[in-house]
Parts: sequence; C-alpha cells; structure tokens
Amino acid sequence: MTELNNRYEFVYLFDVENGNPNGDPDAGNLPRVDPETNYGIVTDVCLKRKVRNYVEIVKQGASPYEIYIREKAILVHAHERAHKAIGASKTTDGKRKGSGEEVEKAREWMCANFFDVRTFGAVMSLKVNCGQVRGPAQMNFARSIDPVIPREISITRMAVATEREAESQQGDNRTMGKKNIIPYGLYRAEGYISAHLAGQTGFSEEDLALFWEALINMFEHDHAAARGKMAARKLFVFKHATKLGNAPAHKLFETIEVRRASSENGPSRAFSDYQIVVHHEKLPDTVQMTEML
Repeated sequence: MTELNNRYEFVYLFDVENGNPNGDPDAGNLPRVDPETNYGIVTDVCLKRKVRNYVEIVKQGASPYEIYIREKAILVHAHERAHKAIGASKTTDGKRKGSGEEVEKAREWMCANFFDVRTFGAVMSLKVNCGQVRGPAQMNFARSIDPVIPREISITRMAVATEREAESQQGDNRTMGKKNIIPYGLYRAEGYISAHLAGQTGFSEEDLALFWEALINMFEHDHAAARGKMAARKLFVFKHATKLGNAPAHKLFETIEVRRASSENGPSRAFSDYQIVVHHEKLPDTVQMTEML
C-alpha cells in the first residue's frame, strides 16, 4: 500500500430522473428537501452506502476490503474477530473488553481489514471495544442545483395479497399504491480527503483510486424501481502539492460553477439544461485539478 502524501477535495455531480434519490423516513419516504427553499437533499450517509456497496461487489468482501457497515450485519462479531486476532485477554465472564493497549491494536486491525473503517471512520466503542476512528474521506450533504418539487404518483397492482381482500372487491383484485418521485434534479456534493488522517487509518493511494472508481460507477449497480434513473455526471478532483494543503477548500469549490444553459426560467428536465463552467484562472499553481468524469 502506498502512503497518501497529498490533500484532496472534490466536487461530485449526479442526477435523478423520475425517481427518489434519498427518501426521508420521517416524511413517509418522500424525497428529502430543505423545507425553507425546496432544494433537494441527499445525505452523506446515503452516498457512503453506495460506495460501500460498490466496493463489496468489486472486492467480493475479501480482506483488506471487507465492509464493516453491511446490511443486517452484527457489528460485535467483527469486534470479536479483531480481539481474537490480536490475542486480547478475556474478562472473568468470558467476554472480551480489552485494555487500552488492546483496544488500540484492535482499532488498527479493524482499519487494516475493513475498507469503510479506514476510509469513513467508525465508532466501535461497544462492550467488545475497538475504539473510534476518524475517517480521512468525508462528504457534505448533496444539494440540488435548483429547487425540486416532489410528486406523488398513484399506481395500481392487478392483484391482492389475501383471499379476504379478493372477496371484499368481488374478484376485481386491485391494489392501489403510491410512488414519490422527483421529475428531474441535478445534485452537487463536495468532499474532502485528509492525508493527515489517512496516515492514522492506513488509507492509501490504492484505496483512494478505488474510492474515485466507486463514485464514478456506483449508480450503475444501484438501480431500483424507486430510484428511477440516477447517474454520475461529473467528478472534479483537486490535488494539493502537500499533505496540509495549499488553498482553502471553499475557494477551490468556487472554481466549479453550475448554471442553466439558457435564460429560460422553465423547470429543468435533463443534464443538458445545465452548463458546467470551470474557472481555471482561480486555481493556485500548487493545486492540480483533474476532471475524472
């Protein structure tokens, strides 16, 4: 594994067409929106989930690319593996807890074996303690470029679940349902890669390359009826000349401008309705910008 010696930031653009990019369980699974502005929101947790899923598909769960936060996972089982691997002592009731030194070794073992732990970090302070990890790769909530208006679409299923329902409908056998969609939305997410934290978790150049690959390809393996058509559109990566960085992140983000391609005020319905402008003149000489998608 090659040590990471540069700080990075990135701007990531993706869109959704006739789908729900991130449902809100507190609002009947409606697409998430800012209630004051109606801009669409996709959480960082949602995007990280898709990265995890892609890595699990590509690496097939093999070490050192195992995934800690998996669907229906029992996290303490991974902790027990870590304590067993480092030979941690047991308490009198047979359960491992771990001394300070053992917890640190268990934390290092988790970082070495689980991609998402050394990438995004994790709080692993359970009874079988593996400590806490602050991950070098972080993302902000994605926000839509323009306000979005979620729509509720009624759908019909030509079947019923039980005989009782069939009898009540006298054999008509129809079930009404609903889907919540956004007709179209282009979303922008911004993120950070800390070389300093990468040194603490073992996040490497190879891990970084896999992370970029996941951002570019993850929607191709995440299709679902509820999500409609989602696609990664652009990925701009800023590479600093040093570990600590050479420019403020927000200044670099400002060099990527997304605006409407025409002066018409109608609703957007395609990626072609937007124009991506890169202000190269605002980039310092010590920061290299690469358009990876």
